[in-house]
Amino acid sequence: MQALKRRLLLTLLAAQIILALIISGVVALSINLNQAEPGGNQTVTIRWDRALIALGASIAVGLACLGAGIAISASGTAAISAAAEKPETFFRSFLVVALAEALAIYGLIIGILLWLKL
Repeated sequence: MQALKRRLLLTLLAAQIILALIISGVVALSINLNQAEPGGNQTVTIRWDRALIALGASIAVGLACLGAGIAISASGTAAISAAAEKPETFFRSFLVVALAEALAIYGLIIGILLWLKL
């Protein structure tokens, strides 16, 4: 049963990563990353530097949120059970969960900083 849960978790993780890559590619190509070169040559070229920055921003946000979700699921259940047994530990357990949520915020900040480089 444990192996089945692990396999399901890994399958869902792989599906989320693939979906994030597809969505980041669609968004990167739809926000005018394809620009014509200035000058006489009017062929459309892909600005790979901008596309890779957009991909890096999406990976940074996605992995940070994934890590925060895993951390919150582990520390949140422990915090709830600790607070149920001893109510005076509520603030400490809440602080641990808040620090785990900060991981997602850090990833979002990195993503925004990379996006502003575009």
